[in-house]
Amino acid sequence: MSHDHDAPTLDFAGTTPYEDYVHADVLTHLQQPLSDDPGELAFLVTTQVMELWFTVIVHEWHTAGNRLREDDPYGAMEALQRSTYELRALNASWEPLAHLTPARFNSYRSALGEGSGFQSAMYRRMEFLLGDKSASLLVPHRGSPRVYDELEKALHEPCLYDEVLRHLARQGLPVPDEVLTRDVSGRYEPHPGVEEMWARVYAGDPQAAPYRLGEALTEVAELVWRWRNDHLVATRRAMGAKAGTGGSAGVAWLEKRAAKQVFPELWTARSHV
Repeated sequence: MSHDHDAPTLDFAGTTPYEDYVHADVLTHLQQPLSDDPGELAFLVTTQVMELWFTVIVHEWHTAGNRLREDDPYGAMEALQRSTYELRALNASWEPLAHLTPARFNSYRSALGEGSGFQSAMYRRMEFLLGDKSASLLVPHRGSPRVYDELEKALHEPCLYDEVLRHLARQGLPVPDEVLTRDVSGRYEPHPGVEEMWARVYAGDPQAAPYRLGEALTEVAELVWRWRNDHLVATRRAMGAKAGTGGSAGVAWLEKRAAKQVFPELWTARSHV
């Protein structure tokens, strides 16, 4: 019997090496629709895909923070750049949900019960890394000890922006002491001294590491804003101004989120350059 030497190997003793590495069989059997609507599977898969992207992005931002602690801005910028590609993929995953009509969404919305994206622990870790922290946001996760412990740890660790500002201070830039010594378990609040520092950076050499780091962070911030805005538009299209799932304020809450700037002084400093 002749054998085509260019053909892939087809006979394995157990599961395929691909399955062993990717666990595709696990992934593709995690979906358990709760309604008869044919569109619910797309909603469920899209939500799960978003969770996977959250996980990758959290990993990249942790990597960036670690590099900054080592005063390696170029390593940090590589991780931040990777996260921008992943954020674009995350944002593109709105597409299957962006055209839902209220009637289509209503056909399986009841299956969510009290479920809401607001309860996503991995998304919460993303927001904590962006400096939007509050101890009250741990409350929904009290019933899941491992998740709760991970979130509590993240609450008390410096956010990505804290690591950026500490790194820049070690490079001799004038970051105010009260920003460097702030309680990192609280929400990051803009500071005029940080705005002045960024204005100084942006008035300088575009090839300098702080300038390039600022631009890498700005790209991340813009893509996060686009994510929030796409979430707002998709929700408004699917349900109008009704209350959100899980008792949230729906569109009103998302509008408030979309109006917030990530790394705020990077945006306001531009007015002073």
